[in-house]
Amino acid sequence: MKRRVALRLQAALATAALAAAAGVVVTMPSASAATGGATGYATQNGGTTGGAGGATVRATTGTAIHQALCGRASSSTPITIEVEGTINHANTTKVSGDSCNTAAGVIELKQISNVTIVGVGSGAVFDQLGIHIRQSSNIIIQNVTVKNVKKSGSPTSNGGDAIGMESDVRNVWVDHTSLEASGGESEGFDGLFDMKDNTQYVTLSYSTLRNSGRGGLIGSSETELSNGFVTFHHNLYENLDSRTPLLRGGIAHIYNNYYVKLNESGINSRAGARAKVDNNYFKDSKDVLGTFYTDAAGYWQVSGNTFDNVTWSAPGSENNPAGPDPKSNTTVSIPYSYSLDTAACVPGIVAATAGANKGLKVSDGNCSTQTPTPDPTDPTPDPTDPTPDPTGPTGTNLSIGAGADGTSKASGTSYGNVRDGDLSTYWSPAGATGSVSVKWAAATSVSSVGIREASGSAGSLGSWRLVNGDTGAVLTSGTGVGDITIPPTSLRKITFQITGSTGTPKIAEFETYGS
Repeated sequence: MKRRVALRLQAALATAALAAAAGVVVTMPSASAATGGATGYATQNGGTTGGAGGATVRATTGTAIHQALCGRASSSTPITIEVEGTINHANTTKVSGDSCNTAAGVIELKQISNVTIVGVGSGAVFDQLGIHIRQSSNIIIQNVTVKNVKKSGSPTSNGGDAIGMESDVRNVWVDHTSLEASGGESEGFDGLFDMKDNTQYVTLSYSTLRNSGRGGLIGSSETELSNGFVTFHHNLYENLDSRTPLLRGGIAHIYNNYYVKLNESGINSRAGARAKVDNNYFKDSKDVLGTFYTDAAGYWQVSGNTFDNVTWSAPGSENNPAGPDPKSNTTVSIPYSYSLDTAACVPGIVAATAGANKGLKVSDGNCSTQTPTPDPTDPTPDPTDPTPDPTGPTGTNLSIGAGADGTSKASGTSYGNVRDGDLSTYWSPAGATGSVSVKWAAATSVSSVGIREASGSAGSLGSWRLVNGDTGAVLTSGTGVGDITIPPTSLRKITFQITGSTGTPKIAEFETYGS
């Protein structure tokens, strides 16, 4: 008799919801991938820890990301979502649940808290698909690429913003990301990193912003001044027309960034905003600091910056460039500690550290790089701990010794392989769809099912239905593999129907368990 211990996100997390997540693999709880901890203004207002202390899941589709959020016990239950692969419109659908508020065609982080999204493995690319943070707090986004998000043309997503925040957002740390477009507003793109409608305590660090008309804004109008307390450090801004950033009201701390080829304007402080601009390197650019396109003045405190082949416009009624000899016209007090690299070494440091898939390398504050260690205060257990979660239920796999049948099977496979307890053997349908059943001589009560893919085929299984083989009634449906919970049902036959897949799915085990 074989028994299993199901790995759970946590005792209260709904296994059925996780099983419905396309491309989700549940792992042991682990420390947040956000090594070293947040920096800048994201450390204030209680700090930014994301999903630290919660469960960790793996997602390979946008639907899986939404499903992981919806499968939590509550909208504030900590979770780290490790993302690998390409996330796009085709694999990102709306998912419903009490702990989420999602939408199709965008990664929707709405009315939630305590979440980390981190790229792992071969990397995570959000292709033409934006990340939208709304009415949320304590969010970390790390080690991902977001590219070519459009507000017009096709397809559209997130109002054209790669990452956009709005409506009472607090404590967001975006780190080691690559944010890219392929043109300006006339080509259908908007901002790469936008904050508006009362967004505060945000840090953008070690990221690249490239090839866009607009880098990003803080505040959507001259009267929308509820945003601020934002830090930008060790980022690369390259081939951008403007908004690096556009700051309307509020306070920004901008240090150790590398700006190259700012075509029209750069840091645009307006409407009473105050920017502390320290030890940045500006190269081959125009009007990199000042108040532009408005007569609503903003202010800046400057020190230690390098201006390499920077040109400046003449002052006018709606343009007040800080150069050609930038001087401070305000003072800004910074409440957190930080270390400044000298401006001369910023291009090299940023080249070695900024962007996704750089190994999360950071500056040591002395013009050298280092790989930070995990936050020692993170209470989550070591992910290599082999001890199963003691809260996971145990039970007898009722499929062992039962019968099996199904629709046409692929050459060399067998129905019986799904109920032999051997993960090295498997059944595959003859095509992309098909069904396999487990059956008993007498009525048997089943309350949960475990679907396991064979090694090397993870992610092939798409949509499915679980059917009462006696009556034809659909017990539940979803996408991806995992543990499935159903109301206790007495039956002689239970059928797993594959209604969609990528490639050839290989089902190693169709486990069944009683109450």
